[in-house]
Amino acid sequence: MNQPLICMTLTGKTLEEDLKLVKKYEKYIDMVELRVDHLNEDEQLSARRFPAMIYQPCILTIRRDIDGGQFTGGDFARTNLFARALAFANPDKSKNFAFVDFEEDYHIPSIQDAAMAFGVRIIRSCHSMKEPILNIRERCDIMRKTGYEIPKIAFMPHSLSDVLNLLKEGESMTQYEHILCAMGAEGFPSRLLASRTNSFLTYVSPEEVLENTKAIGHIDPVTINEMYHFKSINQDTSLYGIAGWPLLKTSSPEIHNKGYEAKKLNAVYIPYRSQLISDTLSFCEGIGVKGLSVTIPHKESVMYYIHEQSPEVAQIGACNTIVRKNNKWLGYNTDAPGFRRALEEFLGPVKIKHKKVAVIGAGGAAKAIVYVLKQMGARVCIFNRTVETAAQLAEKYGFNYCQLDPHCMAKLDEYSTLIVQTTSVGMNSEGPSSAENDPIYFYDFRGNELLFDIVYEPSTTPVMKRAALAGCRVCNGYKMLEYQAYEQFKLFTGLNYEEKK
Repeated sequence: MNQPLICMTLTGKTLEEDLKLVKKYEKYIDMVELRVDHLNEDEQLSARRFPAMIYQPCILTIRRDIDGGQFTGGDFARTNLFARALAFANPDKSKNFAFVDFEEDYHIPSIQDAAMAFGVRIIRSCHSMKEPILNIRERCDIMRKTGYEIPKIAFMPHSLSDVLNLLKEGESMTQYEHILCAMGAEGFPSRLLASRTNSFLTYVSPEEVLENTKAIGHIDPVTINEMYHFKSINQDTSLYGIAGWPLLKTSSPEIHNKGYEAKKLNAVYIPYRSQLISDTLSFCEGIGVKGLSVTIPHKESVMYYIHEQSPEVAQIGACNTIVRKNNKWLGYNTDAPGFRRALEEFLGPVKIKHKKVAVIGAGGAAKAIVYVLKQMGARVCIFNRTVETAAQLAEKYGFNYCQLDPHCMAKLDEYSTLIVQTTSVGMNSEGPSSAENDPIYFYDFRGNELLFDIVYEPSTTPVMKRAALAGCRVCNGYKMLEYQAYEQFKLFTGLNYEEKK
């Protein structure tokens, strides 16, 4: 089968809006899908003009609301729109729609005959917005009644095991062109690994209208090309990635994939999203993933599934990196060296030996950070909403602990030479400080504290903004992310990410 094409879905309200998007992204795409159901009503009547306005092959799609689209009219109205868009074919085929998307239950002989007569290929699609589809090969064979349709299956998985089934079934489907896709956050790998399912194409959406297709898991054309190097992914590509949930935003793919490109490695790093680490590991074993970064909320639960662990993992009690060797998962912790390097850069000449340091949170990241602070000789107090968890971690190192609430003000003030914020509170939050986005919203900064927040998205969290306004030196978690990723890169590939000076 040929390398999958990149098809950009157009969900603008006018043809002119869609045309501008095609021009902007044309070097990143192979074809487009005009979603007539998203056009204004008067614009829908003019859809016929669109193929002649662009240079890429175009799919005509009028998606019903029951299939995840916006068309709410009846079949009669939709048939009229299809007829109008396909009629008056131009002798120059490049100025006609190259494909038309009909659902598996939509059979209007006159429309189908017109499409065939004008050389318009039919994509016969099945969309399941709530349930996974398991008998993929069988369904594709049935949809391909006449032998010329391109069957398409898109479904919302319940778990990564549903996505694994799609990838496995697609691997053996080489006899005819087809399109297979699992939607939503969990289905994302199926879009990037379209070459594994021998899919004819994968769908993307322009960044400007990404909200229209975000729920089903689209990404933009620039990201799929420049971050994931989609056109280079093949059956021999080594797979790595990051396991977490909900994993709305992560910079790890950018860091790792940039490294693979620089070292000319045939490898790709992909987010694998699941609420259960067991689900993620089964999926990754099934598709041959060689290494994983592990993030919230799996850094501790993953330890039940690793076969061997480094001394640091055993001491820290959390694991953020696993490598697959000889059918076993080996566990490591790169958060610790990543944090230490980033912290030392932030501190500069300041030494924290014997200084009082506050750690906010007691989760997987906090465990690695407290381990480092112990090595550096700091005197630490761990603040956590669940005081029992803080106590358990603190007692391991002979540190102090306190419940994280407004009553801990005096204690926090006592340990405020350096405050290390290790929770996810504030992640993806741009608003003013509040109890929801600032874990120490009740604390009044004096201006001489040092604040290190391991969150890096946004680059300035609400608590960082508040501390900086008071005159404090602040640092986000991006350098920690970067440095721990370099350590992971070495574990995954055996190569140094950074050129040695």
